[in-house]
Amino acid sequence: MIVTYNWLKEFVDFDLSPQELSDLLTMLGLEVEGVRHVGGGLDEVVVAVVEERSQHPNADKLSLCRVNNGKETLAIVCGAQNFKAGDKVALAQIGAVLPGDFKIKRSKIRGEESCGMLCSEKELGLAAESEGIIILPTDLPLGVPVFDALGLKDTIFEIGLTPNRADCLSVVGIAREIAAKLGTTVKYARPSVKESDVPISERAQVIVEDSDLCPRYTARYIAGCSIGPSPAWLVRRLEAVGMRSINNVVDVTNYVLMEYGHPLHAFDADLLAGGKIVVRRAAAGERFTTLDGQERVLTEADLTIRDGEKGVALAGIMGGENSEIRQETSNILLESAYFNPSAIRRTSKRLGLHTESSHRFERGADVDILVTALDRAASLIAELAGGRVATGTIDVYPRPLSRRTVRFRVDQCNRLLGIQLTADEMAVIFNRLEFKVNVVEPELFDIDVPSCRVDIEREIDLVEEVARLNGYNNIPVTMPKARVFSDRPTRHQRLEKQLRNVMVGQGFSEVITFSFMAPGILDKLLLAHDDPSRSVVRLRNPLVEEQSVMRTTLLPGLLDVAARNINYRMLTLRLFELRRVYLPAEGQELPREPLHLAGIMTGVRYREGWNQERHQVDFYDVKGVIEHILDEFAIGPVAFVQDRLDPYFHPGKACSILCGNELLGSFGELHPDIHDNFGIDQSVYYLDLDFEKLAMVSSDNVAIKPPSRFPDTFRDIAILIKDETPASTIVECISGLRIREVECAEIFDHYKGSHVPEGFKSIAVRIRYRSHEKTLVDNEVTPLHQRIVDTLVKKLAVTIR
Repeated sequence: MIVTYNWLKEFVDFDLSPQELSDLLTMLGLEVEGVRHVGGGLDEVVVAVVEERSQHPNADKLSLCRVNNGKETLAIVCGAQNFKAGDKVALAQIGAVLPGDFKIKRSKIRGEESCGMLCSEKELGLAAESEGIIILPTDLPLGVPVFDALGLKDTIFEIGLTPNRADCLSVVGIAREIAAKLGTTVKYARPSVKESDVPISERAQVIVEDSDLCPRYTARYIAGCSIGPSPAWLVRRLEAVGMRSINNVVDVTNYVLMEYGHPLHAFDADLLAGGKIVVRRAAAGERFTTLDGQERVLTEADLTIRDGEKGVALAGIMGGENSEIRQETSNILLESAYFNPSAIRRTSKRLGLHTESSHRFERGADVDILVTALDRAASLIAELAGGRVATGTIDVYPRPLSRRTVRFRVDQCNRLLGIQLTADEMAVIFNRLEFKVNVVEPELFDIDVPSCRVDIEREIDLVEEVARLNGYNNIPVTMPKARVFSDRPTRHQRLEKQLRNVMVGQGFSEVITFSFMAPGILDKLLLAHDDPSRSVVRLRNPLVEEQSVMRTTLLPGLLDVAARNINYRMLTLRLFELRRVYLPAEGQELPREPLHLAGIMTGVRYREGWNQERHQVDFYDVKGVIEHILDEFAIGPVAFVQDRLDPYFHPGKACSILCGNELLGSFGELHPDIHDNFGIDQSVYYLDLDFEKLAMVSSDNVAIKPPSRFPDTFRDIAILIKDETPASTIVECISGLRIREVECAEIFDHYKGSHVPEGFKSIAVRIRYRSHEKTLVDNEVTPLHQRIVDTLVKKLAVTIR
């Protein structure tokens, strides 16, 4: 919102300097974002009279003038042709600095000395364009600064308003704020309309069919207008607030718009079929050309102003080409209406059409100002365009809007603001704001809110008014009272962080995917129809179908990320996500939200180099990651079994992780069909761990065992065992003997082929022996080793090779 210092002073008396006024407005919540001084620093541009004008001897288009500034006569070279000897002009003397940082200096032009410059309106910043220099009134005294002599010195304020302060989108609204703060009154204009003896009912008719979108519509008829340029004072005032002059009628509607904050629209009455105005919704697909020459396609939600045959305006936004004010216009129908803010906002946003009118209507106009603004504009049009105003006003207002009344508690206001104002002091504040105070009890008010304050809806809004008018600087400053808490992370949080660090240390990158997924994506995972993962939590109002259910597994999100990266030729990936999945809980409104760790590996094991071969990651790479996690969490012993697996794993290349009877998770290669379903043409290995169960079986106490000072020795065993027997049972069987001297048992060879019977496999186990008390010798190791061999033969029915 742009206002000027002089315009504000027409409505409220104050003695504040421009800077003081700027500070006052900002402290009222109307932040002044910019200040521009019109005529400031231009005191060297003075009133002068042209005593002589002659042709420049060396230039056909230049004049040589002698100009008197009241103190001396100066020689001036001028290129303008619109003046003569005896005219009073604006003389920029030597040293003057004009807008654009143009400094006037003594100079020679085509051999003739020029001691200043005769100025045009454009050169003084008074107009965007001008055809010649300013010709001043003859009664102005010589030597007086031009801006002082013409009363043009002013200060322009650019105010940044928040969307709720629609009442301040006018000069009157801002003047009302100043008056309330200073304790003065607003000098409201009382428009007086001189009416002719022709009743308006004989000239025009207004029918409102959609009163829910247009609760009130008023109009006046003005006949015999002469369309022409506006007077200089009106042009300058509009240009000062950023609006260009069009003609005297349109300029008046814009002037009243800025003055009262209420949009008006002038129709060429002779172009209205049947002399009728009909307010109703548009037809679906209706086409309408607005004043900017653009054809708009309307919907049934758009409100239009129509005549007896066609649409003539988009209500509250912009008029149409078919009824605009033209040079030939003589009779005018002037509209002042109130439109539903939501309807205007919806149409404005859909069409991408934002105007000064829609800006105000969509924030909420003042329904009680309609007739005042209408009469103000009608009287000005009659004055400036020579029109005759028809007798009476059309005012269609079938269901008057009710006033809002808000209950206000004095003690609550004092408690919220930390101040101590009396009820009488608060009543004075509300009266200054033109609110009506009804005393219910000594400290309980019912406040009648004026129609211009659409932002006041609740008690807290009234509390803010008290804070603004009493002064934010009068609210006491107190240090916040708070106790210091030691916000140490919980065990769960520590383990989360530890798990992330483990994954990053293993070369993984964390990703974050949506918590939503498409229901159909579970089909890509080859899940059975009765699989628990298909039981999902559905969103009531999803943005898109692809995000309509909560995820029950992290796998689809990771595969989508992997597919996109592989498409960009990022062929080696290690990605993980530690996030929640959402599983419906029977008999409960909210789902369970367990935390899961999921990760994928694909591509090569190490970057290719001259000293290492290019090997693809495999099952044992992902198994190594799992084992590292188990070691970090001090979880053990665990069993890797090939059952209880999801169908998206490759048969025979995946396993589950059991700790006792607890299923901690699973890992392995994904099924080839999964690769195809997600557009991935290389093997992907996946791990999925239930973090809640990891935390449950993990140990915070890690036993530290000092290394032995004595040397080790090892013995190997080569055995034949049935194919279906897992090799891990051999190590478990050896560990189950709990021989103190056995430091570890490791499988180092696996063979099937010649010299191995069908249905069997050859396994080689290396057993390392070491004592913490002495150096072991052969006759001590041999019986221990024999005991292990005998146990393997007895329990696992193996054959020693």
